[in-house]
Amino acid sequence: MIEVRNLVFGYGRSEFSIEVPSLSVNSGERVALVGPSGCGKTSLVYLIAGILRPERGTITVDGDVITGLGEAALRTYRITRIGFVFQQFELLDYLTVRDNILLPNLVNKALPAARSRRDEARALASSLGVGDKLSRRPAQLSQGEKQRVAICRALPNQPDIVIADEPTGNLDPEMSHRIMELIHEQVTARGATLLMVTHDHTLLDPFDRVIDCRGFAGPAKAAA
Repeated sequence: MIEVRNLVFGYGRSEFSIEVPSLSVNSGERVALVGPSGCGKTSLVYLIAGILRPERGTITVDGDVITGLGEAALRTYRITRIGFVFQQFELLDYLTVRDNILLPNLVNKALPAARSRRDEARALASSLGVGDKLSRRPAQLSQGEKQRVAICRALPNQPDIVIADEPTGNLDPEMSHRIMELIHEQVTARGATLLMVTHDHTLLDPFDRVIDCRGFAGPAKAAA
């Protein structure tokens, strides 16, 4: 499913870099990425999602070398095949919760029209405890509610790969486990692959594999 080979990435003038000689993730596998801040966990999933480009090396997804795609093809790859839960939510303040969840469908013609996903978006929002907030704006939500909306946005379009960057970082322990149960249920139902960055080791039991990323980072430490 996902093959990473001889990957090298750095942030411009920063001394921070990551090097991943080899990494394979099977289709449908659930993989947790752990390690201290600065070891490159977030950078790695951004590279797999096509948000960042490596300096060297290849990332192949289902036989397609995404590191060789042009910008338009890379955007289509991200929007149609990746469901991404961002650590900082990335919600748009001028949109309602409903439209934030359906944003990918509103802006990209490669996805089904937003109206065809409304029922699924509503069901996801209800299951995550924000079903009564669909008409609100992000500024009217708590941090935990924003996190749940960000999770909802990643799921309606049945992505092949769900990438979650600290998806429970703003939630209490009880809600964290409830959210992870839902993510695992949704991923299993879709036969999707799950990559999750986390510092919370109490969430690791349901994963097929845990990868410690501390060996990927270069000499200088940057936030990851």
